[in-house]
Amino acid sequence: MANEVTTAEPVLLVIGIGSQKDRDSRPYREYLLSAAAQRFPVWLFDSDEPSWQREYIVGATALDCYDGQTLADGARELAASRPVIGMFCPDEGILLSAAYAAEALGLDGLSVESARACRDKKISRALLTEAGIAQPQFRTVRSTEEALRAAEELQYPVVLKPRTLGSSSGVVMANGPADMAAAFAATSSAAYPGVYVPDDYVIEQYLDGPEVSIDGAVFDGEYTPMFIGRKQVAGAPYFVETGHLVSADDPLLDDPRIMTMLADAHKALGITHGTTHSEVKLTSRGPVIVEVNGRLGGDLIPYLGKLATGIDPGRVAVDVLTGVKPDFSSDRARTLGIRFFAPTVDCRVREITIGDTAGMRGIVQATAMVQPGTELRCPPAEYVSRYAFVIAEGRDEEECRTRLAEAEQLASLDYEPLEERDDHG
Repeated sequence: MANEVTTAEPVLLVIGIGSQKDRDSRPYREYLLSAAAQRFPVWLFDSDEPSWQREYIVGATALDCYDGQTLADGARELAASRPVIGMFCPDEGILLSAAYAAEALGLDGLSVESARACRDKKISRALLTEAGIAQPQFRTVRSTEEALRAAEELQYPVVLKPRTLGSSSGVVMANGPADMAAAFAATSSAAYPGVYVPDDYVIEQYLDGPEVSIDGAVFDGEYTPMFIGRKQVAGAPYFVETGHLVSADDPLLDDPRIMTMLADAHKALGITHGTTHSEVKLTSRGPVIVEVNGRLGGDLIPYLGKLATGIDPGRVAVDVLTGVKPDFSSDRARTLGIRFFAPTVDCRVREITIGDTAGMRGIVQATAMVQPGTELRCPPAEYVSRYAFVIAEGRDEEECRTRLAEAEQLASLDYEPLEERDDHG
């Protein structure tokens, strides 16, 4: 049931700000919802009734956000009672279904076809390859045996991925034939509630070199980058993102080869309006696109970008979806990084303690991310089991990394192993 509101003022429809697999989304999403609410009155579509979101919205509807027809019907019902001036969806898992709502109302944003192309790695790979954009060679496979044959053609090491999941869920590297059975089992068992995962899985060449992400915006078909994130991963053979660095003056923002490649990729995927998060490997043979996501980056990368540059990614996202040419002017030049803290064993949280940051150099924020009682699992069961994060600033990337390393002991986790609790209790 929709909450009653007395005014019929125009609203911005925001879809998907709430919980993610029973995790509190407030640390990840509040800055985006706040920016949207500063531009327009917000009506929220989410899978649950609002909680912390209430201070930013004028109304809400709880419905199945993973069903495109349900969202389209809900959008039409909302539009019958008040003008809807745009639709903003920052949630990877429901981008495709949200596109049905935007199309139902004739709003700017990802079309159903472009949303599907971004969400489905098989479709994305094919479109980008057809457009002549640098891609890893790939195949799709349905069994360990097919994966072994494909890997012989592609040459090891290779990476297996589910076609429609995000956050590196189910992404596994195989260095040789002996790794393949376990890698395929991890990839094929990965799932996310409400998201359809086809039973053929992408297997592709492993790309050497560091990985960067680029958050950008497309307005009337023109692509503009906002900021670069330098990614850190761990947990091989899985790809667990442990942190990111963002510098306002990152030289890659002026790299014509990368920027031309990204502009061409967005055209190939049919993106004319929206904000995106692209991932690029800086390989020995040049930059290669890993993927283009049809929403702003996760892991608070856009928040780091805002702190580093002064560009508000939430405001930019709303502007491009409501017919306003965004302002990309920067009023600062800083370097910031984030480090996530994750458990080393499957566990149930007893308590999280954040140490005193007084006297520590460059610490901007240190925050616990889950409540006592939360169960956290390591890959391959979960890929984003974090209990805290710290953000630090430095004069450059090297100093920022040093300060993040100094903060390694800032967050402490008191827990009980799930195996012990399950055996005895």
